[in-house]
Amino acid sequence: MEQVIKLVGAPQSPYSRKMRAALRYRRIPYQWIRQYSAASEAQPQVKISHMIPVLWFSHEGENAKHDTAMLDSTFQLQKLEEIYPQRSLISPDPVLNFFDALIEDFADEWLTKAMFHYRWSQPQDIKKAGTLLPLETKWNRSDDLVLPFQQEFSDLQVSRLGVVGSNKITAPLIEESFINILQALNKILTQQPFILGHRPGAADFALYGQLVCLTQFDPTPSKLTLELAPRVTAWVEAMEDLSGDEVNAESWLKREGIQNIWGSLLNEIGRTYAPYLLANEAALKENKEQFSCMIDGRLWQQKPFLYQGKCLMWLRQKFDALEDADKEQVLSIMQDSGCQQLFVSL
Repeated sequence: MEQVIKLVGAPQSPYSRKMRAALRYRRIPYQWIRQYSAASEAQPQVKISHMIPVLWFSHEGENAKHDTAMLDSTFQLQKLEEIYPQRSLISPDPVLNFFDALIEDFADEWLTKAMFHYRWSQPQDIKKAGTLLPLETKWNRSDDLVLPFQQEFSDLQVSRLGVVGSNKITAPLIEESFINILQALNKILTQQPFILGHRPGAADFALYGQLVCLTQFDPTPSKLTLELAPRVTAWVEAMEDLSGDEVNAESWLKREGIQNIWGSLLNEIGRTYAPYLLANEAALKENKEQFSCMIDGRLWQQKPFLYQGKCLMWLRQKFDALEDADKEQVLSIMQDSGCQQLFVSL
């Protein structure tokens, strides 16, 4: 029998949903394990977060079969590419592949601010998430056990809003950016079925992971999306399982169409995420406990985030690996978007 990969995650984790949808699309056999039951499995000991999925790979050693655990959805997708050639998420065009990585990172690290903000800042959203999330992995807990935990869980998540950068200062910008992202995606999806063209890439699944929470679970952003961009709601529902879609090597977006089709989305990345990453990088270098910066004339304030400093490093490594002609093409496409400030000194 073909090896079955094990994915441990939570139903309302955006990264778990990202990975599960990608596995379905790629027709890779997998076993979905809800997080609460993972402790009973004979698996590697790893710290499991509610937000972060774990991917387990089986290996045959000299004396026995053993498993290794892997975190981080971006690297999980890359590892799967090494093992399974079918229905790849990687375009053969290095320019398109670079932008795919940029948008994936933007979804994972910036759009997630909107996901966490909406879920834990509005009363009706807090009530729904605080009630259901503790039940989703083990719904047969008795009320005397689950009711105290629901309040404790909600209080903990609300207290962590500042970690992702949601506060009274940043909230208006987060909500404004979410609307801009919806409008940019709506424009893309009027011209092609996926972000990467007529077949999905990593960016599609990263955006889906955040948006499946924002458009199908959390009341406030769900209502907003349905009013402003119902096409996005429909796309998210379709992304849940693309195993039946057939694709071919000619289905990718051509690099000549990137600027026209992705222009609004790249502008939003350059307007918000790029200056945020640069300010976060500077704060990490200076060992600051908190930093402030201006994003499109608006004040942003939060604690530095070490992981997002690594994300910027990885994006630069991907840019540096391009051939000179492709670098020039990337910078040309980025021109006037603001994204280029991440890769060149302005």
